[in-house]
This record gives sequence, structure tokens and C-alpha cells, in this order.
Amino acid sequence: MPASIAFVGAGPTTIYTLCAFIHAAQHPAKITIFEEQPRAGLGTPYRPGWNDPAMLSNIASIEIPPIEETLACWLSRQPRGRLIRLGIDPDAIDEHAFYPRVALGEFFLDQFNALIERGRALGFSIDIASSCRVADIAPEGDGWRVMAEPRHGAAFEQYFDRIVLATGHQWPEEPEVRPGYFLSPWPATALQRIPATSIGIRGSSLTAIDAVVALANAHGTFLETEGQAVEFRLNAGAEALSLTMMSRKGLLPEADFYHPVPYEPLAICTPEAMQRLIDKSGDALLEDAYALFQQELADADPAYAAHVELEKLVLEDFADRYFADRVAAAPFEWAARNLAEARDNYETRYTVPWRYAILRMHEVLALIVPHLSSEDLDRFNRYLKPIFVDEYATVPHLSIERLLALHRSNLLSVVALGSDHRVNTRGEEPGAIVTVNGARHHFPVFIDAIGQRPLGVEALPFTSLLDEGVVRDSEADDPKGPKGIEIDERFHPVSEHPAAERIYCLSIPYILGRHPFIQGITSSHEMGEIVGADMADALDAKSQEMAK
Repeated sequence: MPASIAFVGAGPTTIYTLCAFIHAAQHPAKITIFEEQPRAGLGTPYRPGWNDPAMLSNIASIEIPPIEETLACWLSRQPRGRLIRLGIDPDAIDEHAFYPRVALGEFFLDQFNALIERGRALGFSIDIASSCRVADIAPEGDGWRVMAEPRHGAAFEQYFDRIVLATGHQWPEEPEVRPGYFLSPWPATALQRIPATSIGIRGSSLTAIDAVVALANAHGTFLETEGQAVEFRLNAGAEALSLTMMSRKGLLPEADFYHPVPYEPLAICTPEAMQRLIDKSGDALLEDAYALFQQELADADPAYAAHVELEKLVLEDFADRYFADRVAAAPFEWAARNLAEARDNYETRYTVPWRYAILRMHEVLALIVPHLSSEDLDRFNRYLKPIFVDEYATVPHLSIERLLALHRSNLLSVVALGSDHRVNTRGEEPGAIVTVNGARHHFPVFIDAIGQRPLGVEALPFTSLLDEGVVRDSEADDPKGPKGIEIDERFHPVSEHPAAERIYCLSIPYILGRHPFIQGITSSHEMGEIVGADMADALDAKSQEMAK
């Protein structure tokens, strides 16, 4: 009898895991994919309606791991009308281009359907349970009992041998949790009903840019002509619109920079070097890793190392020096200069050495994070994580152009909150009262746009997993530690319960605390490769044992 597997969620993580499993499995399995939304395969970050059509992804086509084909190949064979509907110029398809989120959603949907078709042709039984919420999951015997609630029809229970949790990002379907206060900028349709008024947006990353672009599109039009600066035309009657982005430093993200893909290998700060430090099990793990970071950066770009006086910078000082030049500049002036530099570098195919070194090292330094003490994890998150995020979260050039256009139209400003600030979203007035250095500012509408926060295990909707001890909060042994489910290197929950070996936790919010860089499509692919191969090995071993 074939093994049975339940995937909970049907976004990119499930797609990459299923792809790896089908490729590696020696014996076909019976697979059921549960998806709460009406269509499986899109993924929350790429759903129509959830996103404004103008919202851009911040991953270039060349960086998206192929499933049945690459994104560029898929785009090149689409009808012109479909591309135009998705906001894509059919004559300008490029592997280095950034495309609308909804376009990536349709790519993943098509790839999902093609993958299902291929799996079935290879003998896998694959059922799609869309519009179906998984209410609970409980261990039972040598497997799992899944309690499901379809949108139409009676609730039912089903038994499976293995479970893959890939529920993706978690946001409320209705983001306006209090009058004028939005817990997130999604779904974008909720922002379209906001009137033209003074709007505060907490955050300055692409998530915040998504909010700005959606609000701008609701009250005006971006005029984007090739070879000319982007302009913004405000609708009549929307003159009261005022957008304020705010963050601790008051910095805008930088424009995507040219670099080789796939990554070139590092010379000093390598995965092997990190593993040797981990194996030493010393108290100086973070300090030793930072020393390798310094050596790699100095080796890659001696001029930059001299400019920031790298050899003098202890771990706690590096981020301040890294951001110092930008903090001293006006944010939109810096953004314009940075955009011009990034464009020139793309034209000449020049890679800024220090940027590329830091970008590559974020994945290497991530290896030590699960092994850090709570104190060192706090130091890592405070002093190193921000510079890594700044490099890997660069944004499409068009996103910067749109911000500049709004600023030129006197509609957008950026505020540095600093450390002495308070945001009150629970007052009598709608929106929020933001107090900075003693000055009080009221925003009738306030949007939190700082991205996915780590969630504790108490937020997991599958309560039986917690009640039975299959999952546990990583804070259980260390109250000062990060929130979330503690997992091993194969994404099994760390637990003494025997069923833990038969479930995989790939649900981003619950593992983000100990794995801070695990968001995004490339992470979905990396997790999928590990879990797909591990699950195939385990089921094949079980089949061989039963055949004896």
C-alpha cells in the first residue's frame, strides 16, 4: 500500500518540496494537498486581490529556482495579451528583470498544475483539497489524523502517514483591526477604500513600499515612460493625500545591484569554516564568526575596509559605521544617487565587491544562528542582521523611481523615529498617535508594514500538536530565547514524541525566530530540497523494510 502524505498549504514551499519528493522517491505515494483558498498553487504573497497589480517582487527572474521551467522561459511562451494584462512588456523579457507579484503567482500556479500532471503520469495519486481549512492535526498510531473543514460540504477526517506543514505567511484577512489602524498592508484591496488623508506607514522595506504604491494607485496614476523619469498624477479631489514612511533610522532600501548568479564561492567565511566553529561548541561562536566576516570583507574589498576602518570595528560598532553615510544624507537624495549608480553598474556589469561579499555571507552566518545563546542571538539580531537584510532586501529600480516621483510631488516623506518614540494605536482617535522626541503627530490612518513577525507556538492553529507534545516552543528551555517551534536540520520538530519524525514544519512564521533569513522563494526551494529528499529516503526505507 503506498504511503500517504498531507501537505498543508499550497504555495511555493509546497511546490518545491513536492517537486523534490517526486524526483527522489523510488515508489509513488498517495498525496493530498490542502489549501484554504479557492485556487491551490498561487501562494499568499502572489495572490490577485491580495496584491495590487503594481506591487513588484524583489527577486529577479534569474534567482527563482526553476520547477518545470524557469520564469523567463515561461514568460517567453505566454501570449502577448496575457503578459500585457500582467503589466509586463512582451518585448522586454529579461532574466534580470523584476516582475509584478501577481505575475509570479500565475507562474507558480502554472508550474503547480504542470507538476501535478507530471506526478500523476509517474504513478503518484495526487488530490487537491482547495477551499478546505485544516482545523487540527493529531498523532494517531503510526500516522496522523487530519481534521478538515471544506468551505462547502461537511467536515471530515483523514489518516496520513506523513505531514508537511507549509502554511506560509500569516496575516488577518481583514487588516483594519481597529478604526484607522491596519495590522498589515494586505490584502491590497483593503487599502483601496482608504480616503485621501494623512497616512502613516511604519516600515521602509519593500513591504512598506507595497503599501505606498497601493495607496498612490488608489488616488492617482504613475506615468512610466521608457527613458524618462517616472511621474505621478494625483486624482482630482485627492489633494489631502499625504504619505509618511517611518522607521528607526529613517532610511530607504537601496536599489538592486548587479552581481553574478549563482553566487561565486567565498574564500574565507565559508560554510565549512562556520561548521568548524559550530563543532568547537565554544562560548565565542559569534565573535569567531564575526572575525571571519571581517577577514572575508577585507579580502574582497580592501578599499571599503579602509574607508570604514574595518579592523577597528567590534561587532557592536559595524552596523553603525555601515549605515553612517546614509544616515547623514537626505534619504531621497541618497536614493537618487544610489539608483543612478546601480543603473550604471548594470549597464557595465560591474559588481560592487563589498556589497556582494556581505550578500553572500548572510547565508553562511545564518548557519550559526540556531546555535547561539539567547544573549548572542540578541546581539546578532541587533548588530549584524540589519546589514544582511539591507543587502539581500534591495528593491527593484522601478520601486525607487516611484518613491522619488511621489516625493517630487510633495506626497511622500520619510521620518527617522530614533530610539525615543512611541506609537499609540489604542487611543480615542482613529489611526495612531506617533510621538517623536516629545512631538506628537496624529495619523488618521496608520499601517504597520514591517513584514512577517515571528510567531510563538501558541498561535499555531493545530492545537493537538501542542497538547500532545509533538511541537514545543523554542522559548520552553530559554524564556529569553526567540519565539517559535524548535526544529532540527531536517525540519522535524525537536520533541521526544515519536511522531515528530513523521512531520515537517516549514511554516515560516513559526521557525523565523531561530532562522531569521528563511523567508523568500530561494528559502522555499532550499527547504523543499531538504524535506523532499528526506521524506523520499524515509518512505523508501520503510518500503524496503516491509518487503523483507
